[in-house]
Amino acid sequence: MSESKSWNRYTGIDCFRFAAALLIVAIHTSPLASYTQTGDFILTRIVARVGVPFFLMTSGFFLIRPYQQNRDRLKQFVKKTALIYGAAILLYVPVNLYNGYFSGDGLLPRLIQDLVFDGTLYHLWYLPAAILGAVIAWRLAKRYSRPMALAIGGLLYLVGLFGDSYYGVIEDIALVKGFYGLLFQVFDHTRNGLFLAPIFFLLGGMLGEGKQALSLGKSLWGFGISFVLMLAEALTLHHFQVQRHDSMYLFLLPCMYFLFSALLHWRGARMPLLRDSSLLIYLIHPMVIVTLRLVSKKLGLQELLVENSLAHFLAVCLGSVAFSVPAAALWERLGPKRGRPADTNRAWIELNPEHLAHNAAELQQQMPEGCRLMAVVKTEAYGHGAFAIASRLEQMGVEAFAVATLEEGIRLRRYGIRGEILVLGYTSPGRARELKKYGITQTLIDFTYANSLNRQGMAVKCHIKIDTGMHRLGISSQETEKVKRIFRMKNLKITGIYTHLCCADSRGCREEAFTREQIRRFQGLLEELISSGITVPKTHIQSSYGLLNYPELACDYVRVGIALYGVLSQPGRDTRLQPKLKPVMALKARVVLLRAVSAGETVGYGRTFTAARDSRIAILPIGYGDGLPRSLSNKSGVMIRGQYAPVAGRICMDQLAVDVTEIPGVSLGDVATVICGETDAELSAPMVAETAETISNELLCRMGARLPVVVRSHLGQI
Repeated sequence: MSESKSWNRYTGIDCFRFAAALLIVAIHTSPLASYTQTGDFILTRIVARVGVPFFLMTSGFFLIRPYQQNRDRLKQFVKKTALIYGAAILLYVPVNLYNGYFSGDGLLPRLIQDLVFDGTLYHLWYLPAAILGAVIAWRLAKRYSRPMALAIGGLLYLVGLFGDSYYGVIEDIALVKGFYGLLFQVFDHTRNGLFLAPIFFLLGGMLGEGKQALSLGKSLWGFGISFVLMLAEALTLHHFQVQRHDSMYLFLLPCMYFLFSALLHWRGARMPLLRDSSLLIYLIHPMVIVTLRLVSKKLGLQELLVENSLAHFLAVCLGSVAFSVPAAALWERLGPKRGRPADTNRAWIELNPEHLAHNAAELQQQMPEGCRLMAVVKTEAYGHGAFAIASRLEQMGVEAFAVATLEEGIRLRRYGIRGEILVLGYTSPGRARELKKYGITQTLIDFTYANSLNRQGMAVKCHIKIDTGMHRLGISSQETEKVKRIFRMKNLKITGIYTHLCCADSRGCREEAFTREQIRRFQGLLEELISSGITVPKTHIQSSYGLLNYPELACDYVRVGIALYGVLSQPGRDTRLQPKLKPVMALKARVVLLRAVSAGETVGYGRTFTAARDSRIAILPIGYGDGLPRSLSNKSGVMIRGQYAPVAGRICMDQLAVDVTEIPGVSLGDVATVICGETDAELSAPMVAETAETISNELLCRMGARLPVVVRSHLGQI
């Protein structure tokens, strides 16, 4: 993430974490019990009940949110939470020994029950609940649509509700009471990872998607109304003694949704100290309670620090904060660094998502009515980073993507991409199970391949590729009987049919005539299928240049690749449509070394650059290992401090040298622009590609191997 965006964090979440931790301390210390039982009930059994759901929603916001759902994140969350849980269990072994936890019959089953559901001390239930809830919510979010996942999570919450605040409603129904009796033999509370946690993980993930974002005013009004209704609900249940516990309320769900939505509007600097200390407060406060009671007894201060509930609460808060804040500060300073921005100390790809959104909208405006954009994101989205590009596009409403390989498609699924994903290239028929598992659509590259894939016995979605003259992949447009037979194959669900125009980028007479012939062949095949009674599935024929030169073609999709990224393959190409595209990518590197080279001295391999005068040479840590073509040696240049610096000598695998003699003030750490994010500039991708005697497509695709991707946007890193 670029430095200019470091302030744009979720400050509201960090700050409320701290408040939520103190609310949980209140639950375990009953601050108003010495003064008013009703007031204490309202504080500890209603107000403070937002604490745990808030922590669950926060985890869901960063874990279950779409476009963050690669499996490694779940593994990291489970591993980290399990380590914290293990450490907390060990921390409280002395307390458990003191209170006799390890004595009595049935220790082993009780220990298993507590480890999995209830926690080995009264507050530790949250950690196994977070693990179980995360796994359940993850599976629901991956397997089902958002409404269905929320419905299942809500149903689990409803079941838990009748084992908690609404238990009195069902306790006289023998069959239902028996069911809950069995549940309570497995765990003490339905406030756990099975019933309570999943819905809040999912709500957090839904808010993380951004599509349900509410204005601050609506969020605050919604929270206020929901809280009043929850207050009335809880007091009514309490009055009629319906509850078994006071943890789960119907109106807790909208209350938390609106509260979290409001907090998302509070942006500012990162608050890692509050974030980390809130966790420590949660973990350590029971130990502070025990310590405070022992010390108070020794000093004769029980009446002040224990029996006075408010003073007791304040003392526990003070002790917990006094330990947790310095410990968190020390951890932040000495512990492993988390969540660092992408490395911009060497070289990096910088993306402008606003340009991506502009290009998608501009291209969609040129498409015929009813035609949709299929974003081609193969080869790391032409070097831009498949995760950053595909997630942003799906947020904008793009629902179809094209990749080159099954592996690319699986990665998109693991990132959380839900739309159609079409593999344009070859996939071994033996991997049909994976195609089905991940819901990925496979291109049928010829009849023999289709037959082989069908024999795997797996129901697989497919698009038929038709060869209309490119003679690469596809079934010949003349082999109509074979195409018809594919439609009758039992295990192949044909959802699309397409061809590829091989010279749509040229407006020369011969090339245009050939393209028109390709179109005629494809449409002729479709007409024959229709006349045979076959329902033609979704069609697509245009790629980027197909749209720009043949916009009148009425298909269901346009496969847009290079144009989506704001550039064309070559500079100066004349196309029928001239959309105002904006480059999405810039390539940048930092000056890491400056050296003086005397007149007559040489620089680099092969001594291909000789200084004509006393010169100043800057070394940039980027080379052909990062995708920069070696053919740009002594030909291209970079921009530093707004001025052009030519490449001096051969580009190496990991470095290149530029002559900055004419640029005053160049210093270590200065940013050099190698490929700029501007249209028709000297260092635009098409111009640099032409200098390298290649096309933009190849140049950009080279970039995605080891360069970090940094997203420049007021919304923060994608």
